[in-house]
Amino acid sequence: MAMRARSQQKQFDLKACLESATEAVNRALDGFLPKASMKPETIHKAMRYSLFAGGKRMRPALCLAAATACGGHQAEALPLACAVECIHTYSLIHDDLPAMDDDDFRRGKPTNHKVFGEGIAILAGDALLTQAFEIAAKCRSWPRYSHQRVLLELASASGSLQLIAGQVADLEGEGKPLSAAQLKYIHERKTSALLCCSVRLGGMSANCSEAQLKALTEFGYNVGLAFQIIDDILDVTQTSEQLGKTAGKDTAAQKATYPSIVGMEKSRQIARRLTERSFAALGIFRGKAQALEGLAGYLLNREK
Repeated sequence: MAMRARSQQKQFDLKACLESATEAVNRALDGFLPKASMKPETIHKAMRYSLFAGGKRMRPALCLAAATACGGHQAEALPLACAVECIHTYSLIHDDLPAMDDDDFRRGKPTNHKVFGEGIAILAGDALLTQAFEIAAKCRSWPRYSHQRVLLELASASGSLQLIAGQVADLEGEGKPLSAAQLKYIHERKTSALLCCSVRLGGMSANCSEAQLKALTEFGYNVGLAFQIIDDILDVTQTSEQLGKTAGKDTAAQKATYPSIVGMEKSRQIARRLTERSFAALGIFRGKAQALEGLAGYLLNREK
């Protein structure tokens, strides 16, 4: 399976896939969000500042790729892809606040609170979280997936048992010796939950079968964990200029990371193993998941 997946990646134009997804998502987000000139202008400028700061749009790309793998149309998945990106951006704005990770740069630009102040940054994050549910509420439902189930998917992934749980555990774990199991708990929730939600929503937009949804869940879970382990590695090995955010923050904050607990090489091995599992989960799609395979490989081998 792994060899077949890697062979297909060579044939798949990943660069074109990412560029197409980014263009479509940016255009859709521009339409969904209030214009910067709408009152109160400050909040709408702040929302747009972080949302259009040049992110890779990886979660939306995975959402669209999952829809394609299930035989759906990207146009159907696009609102859900945008909703996930709004939630992701809100989490970054809040993550960068002085009371959280206290970072001055994100995506190579000053963080939201550095430009607009802490109060507006908090409200911009709040507004983007709310905007996500407004966008999702306006999309259609599908025979297997009601509006209620779609909204519950978003709420569960971003709530106090998943995304926020991971952030809480991350904050409470600073300066404390954590086990690999405790760190995995953080990564499963802070990173993997929303990434997994992205591919599940893409499948739902294609009215996927329960078997396909299970496969996407397995894929998203493993890719999400691998993504965060690579993030931990890059925080140690890359410069701030390469990352677009302050390098070495985890070490400075005395946060547990995979490299600090199991070592650099073991961390890379775990990330590769998780990515292999994600490839294996896609067998059900019989060659129609090239985009998902390509994105998984990219996330494993990325340098920022």
